[in-house]
Amino acid sequence: MKLDRLDDFQRTHRNGELGLQHTGQPVRLLGWCKRIRNLGSLVFLDLRDRWGLVQLVANETEVPPELLARLKAVRSEFVLGAEGVVAEREQKNPQMATGDIEVRLTALRILNTAQTPPIPLEDGAEANEDLRLKHRFLDLRRESLQRSLILRSEVSNVIRSYFRKNDFVEVETPILGRSSPEGARDYLVPSRVHQGEFFALPQSPQLYKQLLQVAGFERYVQLCRCFRDEDLRADRQPEFTQVDVEMSFVRQQDIQGMMEPLLVELAALVGREVRAPFPRLPYRDAMEWYGSDKPDTRCKVRIQDVTGLFAQSAFNLFRAAADSQGQRRVRALYFAGEQAGAFSRKQLDDLQDVAKHLGAGGLPYAKWGKEGLSSSFKKFLEPAAEAELKAALGVAGEGLAVFAVGTDAQTSKVLGEVRLRLARHLGLIDESVFEFLWVVDFPLLEWSEEDSRFIACHHPFTSPHPEDMELLETDPGKCRAVAYDVILNGFELGGGSIRIHDAETQSRMFRAIGIGEAEARDKFGYLLNALSYGAPPHGGIALGLDRLVMLLVGASNIREVIAFPKTAQARCLMTNAPSHVEPRQLRDLKIQIEQAQQWRAGVMFFESVPAELRAPMGALRELTSGTASSTSTLVMDGEVVKVETTRLEAGGPYRPSASSLGFS
Repeated sequence: MKLDRLDDFQRTHRNGELGLQHTGQPVRLLGWCKRIRNLGSLVFLDLRDRWGLVQLVANETEVPPELLARLKAVRSEFVLGAEGVVAEREQKNPQMATGDIEVRLTALRILNTAQTPPIPLEDGAEANEDLRLKHRFLDLRRESLQRSLILRSEVSNVIRSYFRKNDFVEVETPILGRSSPEGARDYLVPSRVHQGEFFALPQSPQLYKQLLQVAGFERYVQLCRCFRDEDLRADRQPEFTQVDVEMSFVRQQDIQGMMEPLLVELAALVGREVRAPFPRLPYRDAMEWYGSDKPDTRCKVRIQDVTGLFAQSAFNLFRAAADSQGQRRVRALYFAGEQAGAFSRKQLDDLQDVAKHLGAGGLPYAKWGKEGLSSSFKKFLEPAAEAELKAALGVAGEGLAVFAVGTDAQTSKVLGEVRLRLARHLGLIDESVFEFLWVVDFPLLEWSEEDSRFIACHHPFTSPHPEDMELLETDPGKCRAVAYDVILNGFELGGGSIRIHDAETQSRMFRAIGIGEAEARDKFGYLLNALSYGAPPHGGIALGLDRLVMLLVGASNIREVIAFPKTAQARCLMTNAPSHVEPRQLRDLKIQIEQAQQWRAGVMFFESVPAELRAPMGALRELTSGTASSTSTLVMDGEVVKVETTRLEAGGPYRPSASSLGFS
């Protein structure tokens, strides 16, 4: 097919913006054919551009034959230029923004043809996700994806405008930096100039933004790219965008007060009304009540401690926890209502499986339904004990209580997840609501069994709580941090802290996490040096832009708001990255890819198999059967052995039952 040239053909209107006010006007339109329908004397074509969809129509009795021929040659996803006159539709389509009008064709240009797409481009049509990602340039033609990315652009514009109004300076920080010993694994970049040395891609611009405060910028912001080599999930990618903020001469409440109006404004972009200030919840209470440091507070059910009720119980599992002097506890969730009280045995068994998957031995339950109490420990629950339990849980009618027994960490993990599953199943979460929350007073340090030392919960530049400063040397595990996370509907949008701004406190922090003075100077000497030159009190926060947009559009997977995302295996299926590179490139970098080494131990001929070789040789076929040569593999002393067997011809220097062994 001969294609038309664009030449001076320019659109006069955007497809999605045409309406009754344009009736009678000649228009020129550009875009892609979404669908074409030939209904005898009438041909309808839906033309799509970034701004929307409009219907073109041609009547066989009214248009020239050459135009009709070109129109009938059009297929889905052809690139077109169309001329026509806007007319009011006889049968309007309320499902389309341009459903009141149509464009009656007078001319058509075919600017390019298109193969049949390997994936459906309609919203709601099912398609294999790997296939979608491989053809992402086509997948991005979906209306929902385009809306999401356009909203992402608007979110970025609002963020930049907000911080510009508040006198922030946007500064770009380096992508190639130094590897940090803390946090997730770094993506490393080998240096050709400095052989044997590596840059690291930034997990965040943490140190640079602190140095900008030392430099006196006072208010810094950046929409920056960050990289972390960690296990992926639905709301995580190896490369992501962060809204990075740092301020001087501030307290925790100043940072929170700066961020809240921005989040209120962003929520309004999608029609959600949110009011500031947001609630503040200490980390300890978040874990005690919700079993999570990022609780979804749309569900009002809280975890309760019922350990004391079972101090005299005949149920050994619960009584042992009550006797453990606080080492283990019995904690419970209670969901009121007829639906909860009517849970079937299968549904309860499914909850048991969830609990076991999370490391629990089981999930004891007590259910009050239309037939009264049903419980996995009913025989241990006397009427008086049942009444006491109902009073403690607030049972006033039908409902379901589930229990977890163990350490605080174990029971929080189990009940935190079960709480969300039951809340969704029972319809206790209003998906139309945005509930923001600040979680504060996080632990400063946590013990690492792997490293046999304390490590920083956030990063080693977080300021200890002023009231806990002396605990750094005496009881580091109890020291709180001046750190805060902002939560939306059970997702962590971002986190920050007030930073250490003096060299002495920073050195104390390094000692608490087992980093000596020499190591600290080697890895963070530039920061310690900067802190000695008049660093102001400062703090900041970083928001995950991808996750924020995901929640604003109501998507369940972060890949739906990123133009070219990676898979869960950190691979780009469209470009097949990561990939092998040319040997020349590796030689330039003095990098050698380690290959499995191979050895040949030699050749042995024998007429009878020695005792020590009878077991491995038994795994081989009879030497006199099959082909003249064969190869098998087996494991000897932990090594993979390749065994080649060869049948010698009669009349040779040895008898036919001979073999040769090679090891690799």
